[in-house]
Amino acid sequence: MKIYSENKKARFDYEILASYEAGIVLYGNEVKSIKTGHISLKGSFVTLKQMQNKTLPELYLINCYIPLYKYAGKVNNYDPERSRKLLIKSSEIKQLIGKIQEKGLTLVPIKVYNKNKLIKLNFGIGKGKKKIDKRETIKKRETDRKLQRIKKQY
Repeated sequence: MKIYSENKKARFDYEILASYEAGIVLYGNEVKSIKTGHISLKGSFVTLKQMQNKTLPELYLINCYIPLYKYAGKVNNYDPERSRKLLIKSSEIKQLIGKIQEKGLTLVPIKVYNKNKLIKLNFGIGKGKKKIDKRETIKKRETDRKLQRIKKQY
């Protein structure tokens, strides 16, 4: 499993309560661009959209930046930040609908990786952290680094 992109701010800004795996609907040149490491999850989020003639809403990845593959040739009207449909089981969508309706919970993309030659998105249900919680995580990280330095010396 190779990780192509990771949203480092996701774990800092949100407390991840549960995580899910979904496939992403992509064009061929987007797949090649991702496999060369050109993808950014910064500022992206997952949302539910209700489509016409469908009983269940569908999941979409919004604001994920995938630049055009540099050897793709001429591609008309390519939008690197277009919304991309996520492929997930309907039973999991029903679970997400129930959990998202709680106040303060959002769907946050965590990382993009490959699994059996397919590109997958790992996203989670996140609850926003307050400033105090963020300070605590910084303190914890610093103490862990100090402990590692001490262990290295001895």
